[in-house]
Amino acid sequence: MIFRAPEAPLTIPEVGLTPFLLGRAAGRGDKPAFVDGPSGRTLTHRGWAEAVRATAAGLARRGFAKGHVFAIYSPNLPEYTVAFHAVSLLGGVVTTINPSYTAAELGPQLQDSGARCLVTVAPCLEKALEAVRSSGVREVFVFGEDAPEGAMPFASLQEPGGDPPAVDIDPRQDLVVLPYSSGTTGLPKGVMLTHYNLVANLLQTAQAVGLDPDEIMLGVLPFFHIYGMVVIMNLGLYVGATVITMPRFDLQQCLELIQRYRITYANVVPPIVLALAKQPLVEQYDLRSLRILFSGAAPLGENVALAASARLGCRVLQGYGLTETSPVTHAIRAHGDRVHAAGIGPPLPNTEAKVVDLATGAELEPNQEGEICVRGPQVMKGYLNRPEATAAMIDAEGWLHTGDVGHADQEGCFFVVDRVKELIKYKGMQVAPAELEALLLSHPAVADAAVIPLAHEEAGQVPKAFVVLKGPATPDELMAFVAERVAPYKRVRCLEVIDQIPKSPSGKILRRLLVQREQAGR
Repeated sequence: MIFRAPEAPLTIPEVGLTPFLLGRAAGRGDKPAFVDGPSGRTLTHRGWAEAVRATAAGLARRGFAKGHVFAIYSPNLPEYTVAFHAVSLLGGVVTTINPSYTAAELGPQLQDSGARCLVTVAPCLEKALEAVRSSGVREVFVFGEDAPEGAMPFASLQEPGGDPPAVDIDPRQDLVVLPYSSGTTGLPKGVMLTHYNLVANLLQTAQAVGLDPDEIMLGVLPFFHIYGMVVIMNLGLYVGATVITMPRFDLQQCLELIQRYRITYANVVPPIVLALAKQPLVEQYDLRSLRILFSGAAPLGENVALAASARLGCRVLQGYGLTETSPVTHAIRAHGDRVHAAGIGPPLPNTEAKVVDLATGAELEPNQEGEICVRGPQVMKGYLNRPEATAAMIDAEGWLHTGDVGHADQEGCFFVVDRVKELIKYKGMQVAPAELEALLLSHPAVADAAVIPLAHEEAGQVPKAFVVLKGPATPDELMAFVAERVAPYKRVRCLEVIDQIPKSPSGKILRRLLVQREQAGR
């Protein structure tokens, strides 16, 4: 059975993302668009539009043109949004990168994406310059008025009153952003998202989640992640809201900002909902301005959702999506009378969803569990230079196979109950077991390795490794070896030495057997 949105289909305009948003910003004047929460530094809607055009003019003067790739390696800042849209306005492609990445993690993305330029912040510059040496990056910029040696100030790109060249955009074909995702399995791959993909998802999401121009939004989720990039940064611009940015999550600072700025709408991930539901510190702050907590990126437990709602006196809603779907495909409606605390809601407008049998692929009826598949204008163009991986994710009829197991009820509300895919979700961030396994296997004492998700109340899941040794090494030594080479969220939190890694006849790691072993307490 195919499920569709309760709303009528939307008309998706054939337009470039940034011209679409610039046109809407024109009438908003000096209303704040982005505020750096800790400092109060403000970028108005008019100021954002002027800065985007001026920066695009400066980039064009330096030879940046349509199809070129620009990497952003930075925490959330108001300037992040300017860099993103200046590149987009020129028909360039933005590849967004986690600022906690090591140089060894940053380098492969720069190479694979073909990045020509990179912008970062001063604390990340040393890692950036190390990674750039083995890539095609020609210029490195740093946010701020001054730049350390080896980079240029990003602000120097702006040409006040500059007129960027007109660029012909084919919205359905031209890429605007190239985030990296592991998909259902394997190492990170470039997800090709077009202007049409993002414009469609902005309209779809805005209709479902009930945002309005008076909203004060919390910008704590990272803009390098598709959730923060589209559902906070760009959706805030689309509706004309004000986004209060945070460079990283800190519970006390988050609470202070909600109280200080009277934040009304907070897009969060389950660990933040858990903290708001349980941490005693919450009682010290006035959070009555909060109207909605919208949770995504990983499953949210029903008990946690209800506890947070009761404590804060606001609605706690869930949505669902993937990097490969720009990202939102399902959402509990903010304007609906019924809220399923454990549900992810019905499909968005213009989106079809179905549940298929894991063995046969046959369509299932309501309340039957299988793999969730989606189809709509937000589905990616494909994986960069990986046609086989694209074909494995999107079938010949355009259905994207999510790798998540769930069901829909009689009313068309979907529920996610398990994962087919092997990705680990640490606080909503993807951790690919294959990446950690490859790293462990590079240690001279490790003969074989497998990584599985370990349930964790605060993080959702953390990586646990099983290793077969061929030389002397302690678990602590091996975990430290990994920690030195990956971003903090990817660190192995538990390691067990075993005699053999279970594998199929074809050599595929049977992670499910290790998960069962863990659950059995052996």
